[in-house]
Amino acid sequence: QVHVAESGGGYVQTGGSLKLSCVVTGRRLTYDEMEWFRQAPGKEREFVARVTWNGGREFYADSVKGRFFITKDSAKNAAYLQMNNLKPEDTAMYYCKANAFWGQGTQVTVSS
Repeated sequence: QVHVAESGGGYVQTGGSLKLSCVVTGRRLTYDEMEWFRQAPGKEREFVARVTWNGGREFYADSVKGRFFITKDSAKNAAYLQMNNLKPEDTAMYYCKANAFWGQGTQVTVSS
């Protein structure tokens, strides 16, 4: 079994910062990449950021470029999402995806 667990969400004012964590436990896998997605109420889930396991290449949605930064810790099977200068439109449930495995999500709420 593979378990993906996100943490670090919360409530923050506009302009604030949060750091999300994603830890993968269970059956050891070779990961190609780890990704963050988000889903706001009434909207479809959307891609936020991706980091490749080999080489650590980073990819971002245009809406978060320059504000969000994804990193990884291979030894801990973990990935992180540093979110700066948060905006109300960043409010969503944030999900981590490791290969084909999804976590349950962590809520981020940004007040105006």
